[in-house]
Formats: sequence, structure tokens, C-alpha cells
Amino acid sequence: MNITKRKPFTPGEILLEEFMQPLNLAPNQVANKIGVPVHKIDEILNNQGVISSDIAIRLSKLFGNSVEYWLNMQLKIDLWCALNDKEKVRLVGE
Repeated sequence: MNITKRKPFTPGEILLEEFMQPLNLAPNQVANKIGVPVHKIDEILNNQGVISSDIAIRLSKLFGNSVEYWLNMQLKIDLWCALNDKEKVRLVGE
């Protein structure tokens, strides 16, 4: 996995722009189809929630892609944020 200086797209951005908008799906429709509360989908879309293993399995079944697709997307944004958080990457004594 290569990490660039440019912030990767978030899972919420991809979910909305690549899946929900083309299929004309609202958050409550996605939530109902995968059996989760609508606030879980809203949190993901607003970049306040994460793609858990459970959500990844459910989304992969709904959209016909792999579980790893969703988990790798989440991992990539998590890693980018951790590497670019100046407080976290500062060494002791700096």
C-alpha cells in the first residue's frame, strides 16, 4: 500500500459518489438493505464513522465487491491520517 502526500478519498466519499449516487440510493435505503441503523451510514458519509468488518461484509454483499475493498479503503485513510497528524508523529524530545 503506497501512501502519498495527497489525502486519499474517504470511504464515505467513495460510498456516496461511486455507489449511492449512480444507483440513486438514499442513506436510509442503504441502511435498510444492509440491516444497520441509518445513523451508521450517515456517520460514514460524514466521515465521522468508520467501515468496520461487519459493515464491510454487508456493503460487499450489497454492491458485489470484496470485503477487502472496503477494509483497505478504511485502512488507507486511517494510516494517512496517523502519518499526517503532526502531534502523533512528533518524537519525544522534539
